[in-house]
Amino acid sequence: MKTISSLAILFLVVSMGYTQSGKLKKADDYYNKLSYNLALDLYKDLLSTSLSSAELKAKLAHCYMSQGDLKNANETYAKAVKSGDLPKEHYFYYAQSLKQTGNYAESDKWMQAFYDKNNSDKRAQSFVQNKSYLERIEKEGIHFSIANTVFNSTAADFGAYEYAPSAHYFLLSSRRKSLIKNYWTWNGTPFLDLYKVNKSTPDASYFSPSVNTNFHEGPLCFNQDNSKVYFTRNNISKGSDRRDDKGIQNLKLFVADVSKKDGVWSNIRELSINSKAYSVGHPTLSADGKTLYFVSDMPGGFGGADLYKVTINGDGTIGKQENLGDKVNTEGQEMFPWISSEGLLFFSSNGHIGLGGLDVLVCTTENGKLDNLSNVGRPLNSQRDDFAFTFNADGKSGHFSSNREGGKGDDDVYSFQMTRPFVFKITLTGIVIDKGDNTILAGSEVILKDKNGKVIATVIADKNGAYSFTVEPGKEYQLVSTNDNYTQNMVSVSIAKDAPKEVKADVMLEKVPTFALYGLIKDSKSGQILSDVTIKIIDKKSGNVVYEGKTPSTGDFSKGLEGIKLNDELSYTISLAKEGYLIKVADFKHKVDKPGVINVHEKLDVSIGKVEIGTDLATLIDIKPIYFDLGKYAIRKDAAVELEKIVKVMNEYPTMVIQLGSHTDCRSSKDFNMKLSSNRAKASADYIKRKIKNPERIYGKGFGESKLKVNCPCEGAVKSNCSEEEHQKNRRTEFIIMKM
Repeated sequence: MKTISSLAILFLVVSMGYTQSGKLKKADDYYNKLSYNLALDLYKDLLSTSLSSAELKAKLAHCYMSQGDLKNANETYAKAVKSGDLPKEHYFYYAQSLKQTGNYAESDKWMQAFYDKNNSDKRAQSFVQNKSYLERIEKEGIHFSIANTVFNSTAADFGAYEYAPSAHYFLLSSRRKSLIKNYWTWNGTPFLDLYKVNKSTPDASYFSPSVNTNFHEGPLCFNQDNSKVYFTRNNISKGSDRRDDKGIQNLKLFVADVSKKDGVWSNIRELSINSKAYSVGHPTLSADGKTLYFVSDMPGGFGGADLYKVTINGDGTIGKQENLGDKVNTEGQEMFPWISSEGLLFFSSNGHIGLGGLDVLVCTTENGKLDNLSNVGRPLNSQRDDFAFTFNADGKSGHFSSNREGGKGDDDVYSFQMTRPFVFKITLTGIVIDKGDNTILAGSEVILKDKNGKVIATVIADKNGAYSFTVEPGKEYQLVSTNDNYTQNMVSVSIAKDAPKEVKADVMLEKVPTFALYGLIKDSKSGQILSDVTIKIIDKKSGNVVYEGKTPSTGDFSKGLEGIKLNDELSYTISLAKEGYLIKVADFKHKVDKPGVINVHEKLDVSIGKVEIGTDLATLIDIKPIYFDLGKYAIRKDAAVELEKIVKVMNEYPTMVIQLGSHTDCRSSKDFNMKLSSNRAKASADYIKRKIKNPERIYGKGFGESKLKVNCPCEGAVKSNCSEEEHQKNRRTEFIIMKM
């Protein structure tokens, strides 16, 4: 964008004489005054002299860049960086010049060099923090369709500000008028003037000579009822009041009354925020007409051109200007602000990382806070300068300007149609209801969390069960809701980037299910219901006592469970004790798969056996079969576990006497089986003797195959047709109670 890449508007070209020895001084003088068109040839002449340096080449490259000659700019910058260190700003300029030719990889290289030399610069920080910027911008998707307009010329044209009452646009253009002699020393083109363009024809007519001057007229905006226009113009004061100390003729903001009858501008006056020492321009008004946004390079900013705002008082006077801060402003150029009717601030910047040159960005201005800064993406932005974004009155169409390749002239005006709105804040709303009967659950707590579970906000559902949160598009959230007597529920919500302004997500809660333990205790032999059985249930995970009590005459027990929810894994130790009965201790495990009563006696044998002479202790307690290795009688580890259960019972009953009998099946000879069973019985009894008081209370006896539990004889010529399972029943160890 050669016509207005800086806010500083320069003086007229005049004839100046100088000697060859003063070329460098004169070139630098032009350069410092932004007269790049005049400085360029002088620097070129000095390239082959002893005065040539890395800095001189860099300045020449920047002059090429200001003229839009990117090929020579890049070639000259490449020579400059090979010659030596450059002033740090030129690394940024070089990176920008490369990016505008589409060489993103090389541009990134020199942006890194810029960061290495100046890591406190926001432009440099923006780059290192967003190295995937191209991918991120592409992910924003497409918001506009664009087209070149019919009223562009071969000169520089930009702007296109709608004046709704007469169905035309105001266009800024450097197209020549007759006998024009004034040129801009930035790039040697005529100054910008205002033209009127009819919406339906390509014709552009020169606007009023009473408004256009011999210098620049620039960006403008109308108030809501089109009765006033704020516009940018060169400082046209007389004499020494025209230029600042550097000889630069800066920009000022003016306001004029607009006739409703014929659209004539009158009573043109300056705004009080103007100064000859700095530029002020590029106005845009908030929808209510109370806030004016503008651009200035006044002292105290972040560098280059910054965005500001100021209050317009009821009497038309202007309040104190306020810099919009570092959310939008950088050390680069932030220009061409435009406020939409919905309060979105669009502006152009080369300081924020983007596609190249000036990019159009957008942010929210809710409650005066600037947030959600975003690049508007392709096709509106390109690798060249894209600027002067404006909406028409319909809020859906408008214009922007660009010097991208394929245009008709220098800068061209393009029309756009918004195909997808920018939605930065979305209302997530819904109701909390009972899952069973759809009852509204007023007073429910609803917590909004991010996808990582961090709490963002908490609300209480109103009398209608309704809640709402403000969320952002393209993000994932969790809704966690609770209510008394209901189980907490979490709902995941994904907000699409193109989501509507309101997204609904109802939350359903289930009533807290009732969980309870129930058991019926019986005699293991007779099946008779037993009362006065002492029951103790301990949670193995926590060690807490879940239940303790005695069975009534009905022989049962019940206990409601608190803090239990579906899919929990219960792990309890249940002990049962009754006088005259063997104490029973058993482990109970259960996964809670449904609410209601958990019948312990259906999932675990909770019957207890009466301690009687001749009873096999193994039938009263949970003893698994005791196994030995083939033909051996050494106590295995798994057998020791079962024998420990006998040890425990005999220590609890110090007068109990046990006959430990070992039995085999019919296979092998009778003598072998008798000897083997005797050895196994003795080994098992000896294991227990070592661990109980009065060890003579247990003795081992082998029975071989003399007492087959299942009739499976197989001696001599007799062939057994018994199954392995039947043989296993014969291979057993019994613990017969002989005395109590």
